[in-house]
Amino acid sequence: MQDVKTMICDNLSVSSRGHLLFGGHDTVELIRQYGSPLYVMDEEKIRRNARIYVDSMKQYFGNGSHPLFASKAASFKQIYRIIGQEGMGTDVVSAGEIYTAKAAGFDMSLAYFHGNNKTDADIAYAMENGVGCIVADNAEELEAIERLAGERGIRQKILLRLTPGIDPHTYEAVATGKVDSKFGAAIETGAAEELTLLALSKSNLDLWGFHCHVGSQVFDSEVYLAASEIMLSFVAKMQKDHGLVTRELNLGGGYGVRYTEADPVINIAENIALVAAELKKTAARLGIALPCILMEPGRSIVADAGLTLYTVGSVKEIKGYKNYVSVDGGMPDNPRYALYGSAYTVEIANKMDESKEFVCSVVGRCCECGDILQENVKLTSTVTRGDILAVLTTGAYNYSMASNYNRIPRLPIIMVTKDSSYVAVKRETFEDLIKNEI
Repeated sequence: MQDVKTMICDNLSVSSRGHLLFGGHDTVELIRQYGSPLYVMDEEKIRRNARIYVDSMKQYFGNGSHPLFASKAASFKQIYRIIGQEGMGTDVVSAGEIYTAKAAGFDMSLAYFHGNNKTDADIAYAMENGVGCIVADNAEELEAIERLAGERGIRQKILLRLTPGIDPHTYEAVATGKVDSKFGAAIETGAAEELTLLALSKSNLDLWGFHCHVGSQVFDSEVYLAASEIMLSFVAKMQKDHGLVTRELNLGGGYGVRYTEADPVINIAENIALVAAELKKTAARLGIALPCILMEPGRSIVADAGLTLYTVGSVKEIKGYKNYVSVDGGMPDNPRYALYGSAYTVEIANKMDESKEFVCSVVGRCCECGDILQENVKLTSTVTRGDILAVLTTGAYNYSMASNYNRIPRLPIIMVTKDSSYVAVKRETFEDLIKNEI
């Protein structure tokens, strides 16, 4: 039986029957109760993850500093209720996310609206639904916000998205803080100062501060410290040269999560304490008051609070070449391997007490050669049709990126608590697939 101590997350364990337990619930029984395949999310784990950020930022940065849940990681009504109850704000990136958050009863004054190409309709929708802050990306957007705010007789709170030019040493696909980026205005080129002056010239804009995002899946604080040095130096320059007192500085992002045993363990609270101490020193050296600090964790709130369960359909051994284990899901419910080559841990949930010696590719059911969930996986040599296969750490960017490719309905989300489980998102039906068709 696999030693619990080797599991990649503290809400995973193994029962005396050799079944994978998630949040204390038997994953095999969850499949029997709710069907296959399905997403499972651990509500208690989400809450614990949220509290680490909320409590640590309040303790080390002080009142006014707080985390925003990056809801692009997992946007559905129940997640907004949970993070709202835990004291988080939210980062939304579309009118659809705004609609979902408001439908859940989320306090929209705590929502920050991001995006590099917000349409006039998007901006108007945010204003009409009480979004607290718009994070403006460019000059054209500033002009649109100014005009639309004036039409509504309001003064819109904004932050400006800047690029500090930091290489986060993570995946190129998620590195968004470099000078060469579709996001924001570069400090290095002078574009950030130009954008700041434009914002200050507008009577319907209330410039509270600045935002940067240097990437995700970051396992130490070096990238945040480097970015904050650049950002605070810019804040000090804007105060000295233009009299702007920055009230908020949003450092974006959150810390990384363990997808496999190769990923390091990180103490988020200790890292926030480290960042806070260094930012306070930097602000004092620059002769400015430290603004309220915001962060935008998404992955580190929900990723390890989720897993996906499938049923094995076939085991194909091609002698002298490779082996395939196919399941009743695939790239429509998790496109991240196809997009990024993302690593995941895979287990046979009903045979956790067996050794893993069978090397294979775990593939999906789509009519598509690229429908791969993971390559070179070691599973039990007795894997067979009907076994339950679990892919771990899928709470982020799985449901939110899911599609209906091959006309496959999206999976449900089953939320587990200490003593029960419930449906947070219903399984799509065939009728759902055609409901908008004429």
